Parts: sequence; C-alpha cells; structure tokens
Amino acid sequence: MTTILVTGGTGTLGRLVTERLRADGHEVRVLSRHAQQYAVDLRKGGPALDSAVAGADTIVHCASSPGGGDEEAAGHLIAAARKAGVRHLVYISIVGVDRVPFGYYKSKLAVERLVEESGLGWTVLRTTQFHDLLVRVFAMVSKLPVMLLPARVKDQPVEVAEVSDRLAELAQGAPAGRVEDMGGPEVRTFESLARAYLKATGRRRLVVSVPLWGKAYGGFRSGGHLTPGCAVGKATFEEYLGQRFGGGRGV
Repeated sequence: MTTILVTGGTGTLGRLVTERLRADGHEVRVLSRHAQQYAVDLRKGGPALDSAVAGADTIVHCASSPGGGDEEAAGHLIAAARKAGVRHLVYISIVGVDRVPFGYYKSKLAVERLVEESGLGWTVLRTTQFHDLLVRVFAMVSKLPVMLLPARVKDQPVEVAEVSDRLAELAQGAPAGRVEDMGGPEVRTFESLARAYLKATGRRRLVVSVPLWGKAYGGFRSGGHLTPGCAVGKATFEEYLGQRFGGGRGV
C-alpha cells in the first residue's frame, strides 16, 4: 500500500482522485485549508505542511487558485517534498498554458516549470476545461435576459471523473514527465454549448456573441486552449447536463 497526498483533496477534482485512490487500496491524505486532519494553507507552508508530506510516497497536486498564489504554494510544497524524500509529484495543468497569454494560465505554466526543475520525479497532465466550469460560467452570464458570449471562441470540455481516473492512474505509476494532453470528445462553439445549457436548465435567454480584444482573447479565439488531436474524453456536454439537470427542469 502506497501513501499518497492529494492537495486540494476536497475540491471538484481532488475529491474524486482521493476516492479513486482509496478504492485502489492506497492510504490517501487529503490536504486543503479546511481538511480535517491536514488543514494547510500552501501559500504559507510551515510545520503543518511538513507533517502532511512526511512519509508520503507520491503527491498529487490539485490545489489551485485563479486568484493567485499558485507559484508560492508550489514552492512550499516542493521544498517540503524534497525534505521528506517524496518519490513522485503529479501536477494537473491546463491545455494551452504555453499558448494563451491569460494571467491564470501564465501562473499554471510557471508552476509546471517549478515542478520540472524540482529535482523530484514528476508527471504533468494538461487537460481542457471541465464541464462544470462551463456550467458555472453560463449560470453567471445567464442571470440577465441577454446572454453575452465571446465571439468566435470554441471549447472542448472534458468530464472531471475521467480526468480523475487518469490522474489516479498516473499517480500509481512511475514518474513520466509531460504526458499526452487530455481533451473532451468534441470541439464546440461557445454559443452551441451555451444553448445546450439553456435547454437543459429550461431557461430562455437571448444569446449574443460579442467580439472582444486583447492577446488573451486572441489566444482563445485561435484555439490555443484546444487539443483536437487528443480528444480522448468520452462523456459529452449534453450527457453531463442530462445527468446534472435531468432535462430542462430548471435550476
């Protein structure tokens, strides 16, 4: 039995990774700011982090914050992992972090480099956006009667449970470096995904695509965040919506 530490283990992805690893017979430690046994703020580090990492064979680093602090958190985690002699550090990243000049993506890319230069055995998996992220975005922009969307942008959403299975598989293997990207089964226009969301939730909104500006928008518009050659995901956005909302019963 291997001892595996999952950072962000109470989050959308980390929780599923934890469940999968435990089902496979591993001892799993869940680290987050609010976890019961290993309550740690990675941005601060300290003795609590050292205690959580001590004796771990592998770390699956799922903790992340679009609000900032990822590089600092990764630095503390890597330092603790080195001290504890951790064998394998697995990091979940995003497709396009090296092609789309978006602030959060730049931070994820910087963490990738820290992992690669850590001196630890490492694995990095990049995936496209999760289905539930799109739902959160659409729920926010559909609060008004007119649903405004960025024009000429596509997406390739992937099922988070499928990503968790892949991460768990990687965590149980040897360090593999940068592995093949993982994308959802379909590349779709943002408008078609939004209309699918409206249909599934029983909402009626006027959908308007608006041209934006800036380098980040240009990167998304050119498809830098997509990986059509690695469309290995199985579950479609409509299938996810059907399971979550049950076919237009509203939210």
